[in-house]
Amino acid sequence: MIRQYPGTVLLVSLLAACGGGDAPREPAPPPATPGAAAGGAPASEAARAEAPVMMFLGTSLTAGYGVDPSAAYPAVIQRMVDSAGYRYRVVNAGVSGETSAGALRRTAWLFQQAPPAIFILETGANDGLRGLEPDALEANVLAILERASHLSPPPHLVLAGMEAPPNLGGSYADRFRAVYPSAASRTGATLIPFLLAGVAGVDSLNLPDGIHPTAAGHAVVARTVWQVLKPLLEARREE
Repeated sequence: MIRQYPGTVLLVSLLAACGGGDAPREPAPPPATPGAAAGGAPASEAARAEAPVMMFLGTSLTAGYGVDPSAAYPAVIQRMVDSAGYRYRVVNAGVSGETSAGALRRTAWLFQQAPPAIFILETGANDGLRGLEPDALEANVLAILERASHLSPPPHLVLAGMEAPPNLGGSYADRFRAVYPSAASRTGATLIPFLLAGVAGVDSLNLPDGIHPTAAGHAVVARTVWQVLKPLLEARREE
């Protein structure tokens, strides 16, 4: 699914809540009118369609499972970008239930459709729910980031860190957590230490499944992402 804008539970329950039992859907064609507004209406500025792309590739956390598309954190980021006077078109390439392997399979198509100037990768949550070996997760993350880095011109890379479910044990959680700083260091990506910082485990910021953020939770996630994005955008504007 591609959207464009002007965003301690038992393992089996976690998988069901994340749609993890289903294979990711094939990506749908981009909307006929590029640069749709957060609420789904066409953007008023024709220039939006020509703006550099800021692509968010991710899972249900990015797709905005359970909330209005305008409340998903990429849509909130689009409004922050616009308010700050930066010129970017946010593309939400989140798919519920997707693994890092599924994200890797989609990258060639996505990059052909909308080559990004800034590429934000959020993946691994569904891998952790399945107990995927962290080494395999890191290999997929590296492959995605390296494929993005070979675009011309290469985008600025951002990697969002994720945590493993606690029922898989402390050793697994430590190895899983280490994937993200390692992959960021090896590819030169800017790291968001933990995408759900201040949201995970907070009942009032999550849907009843205890996993997916509410609209208020997505607003917190957007602020976490913005702390990393804003300096990058400012540096690019100065360049």
